[in-house]
Amino acid sequence: MSFGQRLREAMDGRGPLCVGIDPHPALMDQWGLTDSVFGLEKFAFTAVESVGSVAAAVKPQSAFFERHGSKGIAVLEKVIEQARGMGAIVVLDVKRGDVGSSTQAYADAYLDQRSPLAVDAITASPFLGFGSLEPLIETALANDSGVFVLALTSNPEAPQIQHATVADGRTVAGTILGEIAVRNADAEDMGSIGAVVGTTIRETTENLDIKGPLLVPGFGAQGGTVGDVSRIFGSAAGNVLPSSSRDILAAGPDKAKLHATVEQLAHVFAGLARP
Repeated sequence: MSFGQRLREAMDGRGPLCVGIDPHPALMDQWGLTDSVFGLEKFAFTAVESVGSVAAAVKPQSAFFERHGSKGIAVLEKVIEQARGMGAIVVLDVKRGDVGSSTQAYADAYLDQRSPLAVDAITASPFLGFGSLEPLIETALANDSGVFVLALTSNPEAPQIQHATVADGRTVAGTILGEIAVRNADAEDMGSIGAVVGTTIRETTENLDIKGPLLVPGFGAQGGTVGDVSRIFGSAAGNVLPSSSRDILAAGPDKAKLHATVEQLAHVFAGLARP
């Protein structure tokens, strides 16, 4: 099965929800853990054990593992393996973007299923030109993996780049969304190349019907709601994979509360699923 097919199956079966695993120092402190490799391991494993069997996807933020060096990366490898073993789709939030052989090296690291860091999909930055992502996209498709391309993020610095216009009058974000739609044109259902669109953008005139998955962060603490999804995404809402981290992780370290929180949110978002 392609990544798009596997993700669709997970979203339909478990409800469309992606749980961010962000071992932020403040959250680890909230859980009574030290900002150390031991604390990182305890935090990450508790999160995966609690949500891996119920969430459609989990999204480890690579930076919070990388800051602990090689031992942190070793924890990340185990988290990936455990989450996938529990049936969750793993989207690694790495936002990689480079050119040539460097991009291929990132593709080999995360999307070649022979790699110890292999995941189901990664996030990627297209702002060196969408064509710079071709090695990631080609490797992903060859391995039944996926790529979520940054398109309309909600950080306040984003509009100066994403809303800028190009020679044909489209915005940068619009050209990115258009390129993704082209890659998914032959998919029977949901394609394997997705876009990252923040729910806190509030509104957009861009065409979000890319025939692929839409990874949508910004729920809960950042202010996004289910109503925002229906309003912003319209007919494409059924392809939305809402992502939440802090609001869910705040229920820890109690595993039962974490599990119940994910079950409740997945039920709330189930209304976004296909008719």
